[in-house]
Amino acid sequence: MSNAQRAACPSESMPLAERPTRFRWVVLAIVAFGYFLASADRANLSVALPYLKSDFGLSNAEAGAAASVFLFGIAVIQIPGSLLIQRLRVRAVMVLAIMLTSAATVFTGMVSSGTQLLAARLLLGVAEGPIPVGSLTTLNRWFPPRERATAVGIYVASFKFAPTLVPPIAAFIIIWLGWREVFYFFGIVGLLAGGLWMFVADSPDQSKKVNQAELLHIDQEAVKADSGERSSWDYRPVLDFLIRARRCAKLQSNLEALRSMHIWGCALAYCLMSGLSYAILTWVPTYLVEVKKYNLMTVGYVAAAPWLGAVFGSIIGGLLSDRVFGGRRKPVMLITAGSSIATMYALVSAPNSPAMLAILLLATGFLLTVGYSTFTIFPMGVVKKEVVPFAVSIVSTVGSIGGGTAPVIVGYILDHSGWSMAFGFLSSCSILAFILVASIIEPLSDDAPAHDVP
Repeated sequence: MSNAQRAACPSESMPLAERPTRFRWVVLAIVAFGYFLASADRANLSVALPYLKSDFGLSNAEAGAAASVFLFGIAVIQIPGSLLIQRLRVRAVMVLAIMLTSAATVFTGMVSSGTQLLAARLLLGVAEGPIPVGSLTTLNRWFPPRERATAVGIYVASFKFAPTLVPPIAAFIIIWLGWREVFYFFGIVGLLAGGLWMFVADSPDQSKKVNQAELLHIDQEAVKADSGERSSWDYRPVLDFLIRARRCAKLQSNLEALRSMHIWGCALAYCLMSGLSYAILTWVPTYLVEVKKYNLMTVGYVAAAPWLGAVFGSIIGGLLSDRVFGGRRKPVMLITAGSSIATMYALVSAPNSPAMLAILLLATGFLLTVGYSTFTIFPMGVVKKEVVPFAVSIVSTVGSIGGGTAPVIVGYILDHSGWSMAFGFLSSCSILAFILVASIIEPLSDDAPAHDVP
């Protein structure tokens, strides 16, 4: 009898005293480590960027393009990658993607011109493209809905932790060896993540590490979520009304997902917030060098501040969505978009003290990521499980376009205006994102109690 069959008949297969394994959290650790290294491949360039500008004679706009062009590679490959994941094993696609990403990172360290740098970063994006969709598909299969935002929050926290840890490491390598060795180092480490993915089954019922109690926990929690056991919100009709909570049947096909205005509303809002995030990742180190006149080691630690805040923001945001808001995603999404309006304006008059600026950047990172992970969770509540890879790829692809475009736009603004205008532009992105999130519904299952809105 298979794992799935025994889970369907727990009285025949599971002793009362049997405790569930917790292998899903091991899977989360492997997924998070892979995503951490994907983020490291992006963060290391931001530290090396001033040296690349000097060696290759790049303008700010050209440097911004070099930093973000890989996101266009990701955007091109994500939807085809999601279709490949739907047809093949997630593990096979992920191992291949991580190995190719490591190779592209090493190639970045070998470039000798701005054109070759652009090509290397574009190849990095193409190689890395399937990783976000494959990772989120895996977490969707391995975690019940009531733990999903927490799991994805930890997953996103690993991504945000890389810019916290990588700048000091990259700065140390640059000082003692050079900027090329930064990319060699992270490319080699990336091979480890590909090897670890060999231990991740496509779903828990296919894993020998999962006992029947854990499988039952995952399956029963999914049934509870779909059967309307979110009744704790019945006494909060005002909030349900404000976030436009509605009962809705899950979309059944890729075409229905493609036509969903709510998925596209989420995707466009994520595009704007992702653009803001990548603009900060790309330009904060340069801002600290050119405007605040910090030395390289001070830059390494102050530039890590927003990402340290982002680590805590991602985890706390997931817990808030799952445990405080009862699986609702929009409240934390609105918090992220709304608070970013204020933090971007605050950066216009940022203090010169490294300690005070680090505190401001810490708060910026925390508030930006409280709801950041839930943008990619949102489609999971709109479509059935089989359509999740495609729906997530829509949101992730549009987000990648925003992440690739914003740093270039900021670079252009810096070439023709200044930092105040750049931060004002990013604040405007937050305003538009807030409006878009407010316009979409909060999806509930057909039987879930909710206060319908017109």
